[in-house]
Amino acid sequence: MTFQPFVPTGGLTGWRFLQSTLDAQRAAHANGAAQKRDLNYFRETIGTVSTAAELVADRRLLTVALGAFGLDDDIDAKFLIRKVLEEGTDNPEALANRLSDKRYRDLSRAFEFGGGGVPASVLPGFAARIEARYSERSFEADLGNSDETMRLALNARRELAALADGEGSNRTKWFTLMGTPPLRKVMETALNLPTAFATLPIDRQLEDFTERARTIFGTDEIAELGQPAVLDPLLDRFTAMAGLADGAGVASSPALVLLRGF
Repeated sequence: MTFQPFVPTGGLTGWRFLQSTLDAQRAAHANGAAQKRDLNYFRETIGTVSTAAELVADRRLLTVALGAFGLDDDIDAKFLIRKVLEEGTDNPEALANRLSDKRYRDLSRAFEFGGGGVPASVLPGFAARIEARYSERSFEADLGNSDETMRLALNARRELAALADGEGSNRTKWFTLMGTPPLRKVMETALNLPTAFATLPIDRQLEDFTERARTIFGTDEIAELGQPAVLDPLLDRFTAMAGLADGAGVASSPALVLLRGF
């Protein structure tokens, strides 16, 4: 039996509930029989896989590999996944580097099938790292089946903090955020940017993102936006805005009070 993560309502109220019950819900989800079977199989088998072709040919392994990077929906895009893995990321022209969605780049870097050396899949500790990522993200994916806003918020809490701590200029980090659909969705909603915004030239998008961030959160530095002092109110605003947009919590005074503060 699989535990289904849940929130009783959407919006900011749902986000508050999720935060207060997160540890207990994660533990219950991790004990699900289906997830244990998938992870046991991955742990026992991944060390025998040394090429992208072998990974893509095993749907059970590929399910865990893609799930660990939030790419679950691409399970049937085998040609794309194989090419991303085989080309690696060393060459700036490699497919993983040219795709706007940077999760593919992270996937390719993790497995190291295209680097010409020993693939990471056969090295000690590799399975445990992927399992940990998969467990966390599969919880979020299952939560998203009932409330996508909560999935996006949990993902952003982790990934925006990681981006903030990473290397690169602030401009580079913004382009990474803009090229990562789940993070982009959170930021667009928190900054109240319209859907048509994505059709603007990329430099204009960057300008609008940073200007709105400075206006609402007092900074456009990703290194600061990913810190708890700013990230927490950013996610509060995101969940409140999303809840109001879909009608969850329209009459919720905490959400309205929060938004009046910006």
